[in-house]
Amino acid sequence: MAPGGNRGWLLRLVIAFSFAQGAVSMARPAVSYRALALGADERAIGVIAGVYALLPLFAAVPLGRRTDHGRCAPLLPVGVVLISGGCALSGIADSLWAMAVWSGVMGLGHLCFVIGAQSLVARQSAPHEQDRNFGHFTIGASLGQLVGPVAAGALIGGPDMAGTSALALLVSGAGAAVAFTSLWRIEHRDTGAKSRTGQADRIPVGRIFRTRGVPGGIFVSLSVLSATDILTAYLPVVGEHRGIAPSVIGLLLSLRAAATIACRLVLTPLLRLLGRASLLTVTCLLAALLCAGIALPVPVWALAVILALLGFCLGVGQPLSMTTVVQAAPEGARSTALALRLTGNRLGQVAAPATAGLVAGLAGTAAPFVMLGTLLLVSAGVALRSPERSEEAGPAVGKRLRRPGLRRTSDI
Repeated sequence: MAPGGNRGWLLRLVIAFSFAQGAVSMARPAVSYRALALGADERAIGVIAGVYALLPLFAAVPLGRRTDHGRCAPLLPVGVVLISGGCALSGIADSLWAMAVWSGVMGLGHLCFVIGAQSLVARQSAPHEQDRNFGHFTIGASLGQLVGPVAAGALIGGPDMAGTSALALLVSGAGAAVAFTSLWRIEHRDTGAKSRTGQADRIPVGRIFRTRGVPGGIFVSLSVLSATDILTAYLPVVGEHRGIAPSVIGLLLSLRAAATIACRLVLTPLLRLLGRASLLTVTCLLAALLCAGIALPVPVWALAVILALLGFCLGVGQPLSMTTVVQAAPEGARSTALALRLTGNRLGQVAAPATAGLVAGLAGTAAPFVMLGTLLLVSAGVALRSPERSEEAGPAVGKRLRRPGLRRTSDI
């Protein structure tokens, strides 16, 4: 079956990703609450959270290599098993070191699922469909990020924090397992066979990273994800300083997530209007200004408008950076290039909050948003220089890609 010939697989992948991401988004705050109930301090919480992001760094590129030279689908159930097991075992863990271990297992499972899923979208989508299909794929992540924290908040609370957080983790493990129902025969046989032919020579990672378009796509993705993470972590701090109730902050963050989903639903007409490079540039530039606007002492209604617009702009970066990396990378190394992108994301998830904390300590709670504005402003410049093409890439191993002509993606 030709790539893009049957979109039923994409809908099933979005459903599976919604459950897997929802489980992770529900489990991560639950892990922190359970660790606190077990006597953890802020430093221990940071270590447990860091293990989630750091442990998978060592596995990302080997998993990408394996996917480049084999099938994508096996990584999906492996990821679900690790996510479900990590969540459930965190719920019954009775020590902080065990919590850290199972948090790392959860992070590794999420990495396996995302590498397999992104590679599947790249492999089974025609070149002119990749922007749209990656946009639809990331709706699954946004739905999970929208529902997961709400579900965790509904279950966790009261005097028995250890018990309610354990229950939330067990429920998240069960929720992840539901993803299995959508993964049956999700990969077309011919695309899996094609990936194993003619790809015996492995392209060095350094050469992949130096290919024009790959580092730019990685940097844009890192910037957008860092903005989302820091926004989630520091908006409650801003609300505390400005006297905004936690319930209102929760609604504002949900509004941001909903705007991101809305953006991805209308990604195709936006691409027809502007093209990929221009759309990335404009949205990164607007997001930079909006992030800086959060630092201003505006009323709640204005903050809601800023966050809605910001969520819409941030919704563009992840799917289009995937397409940028996939279409820039050599044909035999696209999963490895996506793994490098995920490695950059995880490094950003570690470094950005630490940097934001340092900046906030030195210059106040609004300063991290100014820092994010600067980072996104640089990303806008990087996106402006990104190559854009819709034809299939097939450069010879060992040669740098020629710079393709910029074109509007009017056929998407």
